[in-house]
Parts: sequence; structure tokens; C-alpha cells
Amino acid sequence: MITEGLDDFLLEVRACAGAKRNEVRCGNDGIVKVSVTQQPEKGKANKAIRELLVKTLQIKNSQIELIQGETSQTKKFLLRNIKINEIKNKLKITVHENLSDKF
Repeated sequence: MITEGLDDFLLEVRACAGAKRNEVRCGNDGIVKVSVTQQPEKGKANKAIRELLVKTLQIKNSQIELIQGETSQTKKFLLRNIKINEIKNKLKITVHENLSDKF
């Protein structure tokens, strides 16, 4: 789920730590699902999720901040100084790449 502000918005993700592989995908419910291989201990999984989002969305580390859900599966990240359409397009590309990996 994406909530828009001026050039900042909240990205809600459903986290899955300890997965078989790292991936970002969009669910039918509109929630972005992020899976990482890192185990959820001492913030390591949160760091891995953040790094995967930075890589996937092609943004700088300074543009993303975990603001809610440090110990929860549902997390909210604040994304700064980026257009919402850019993020939507990058998420679509990532989903299509993930689908093509399976075929």
C-alpha cells in the first residue's frame, strides 16, 4: 500500500525473514511483499529488507527510513524525494522480472 505526500510517501510492506531467497513482489491485495534470507535477530532482517528495497527501487540509502514495524511483519517505510510513479513503475518491473524467473 502506498500513501502519497508531496515528494515523500509511505510504503507499507509485508516482511518475510528467513526466506529461501531475497525478492520483492506485489500481492493481489496491493501490499508489497519483501522476502529476505536473513533471520529476524537484532535488526538484521530489517537491514536486509531496507537494502533490498534500496536496490530494487534504485534509490539512495538516505531516501528510505523504517518508521513503523521494527518487530512486526507489517512495516512502513518513509520514502523521500521521489515521485510515486517512479516507484510504481519500478515495482511493476520487479514483479515482471520475478515472474519471468519462474518460466
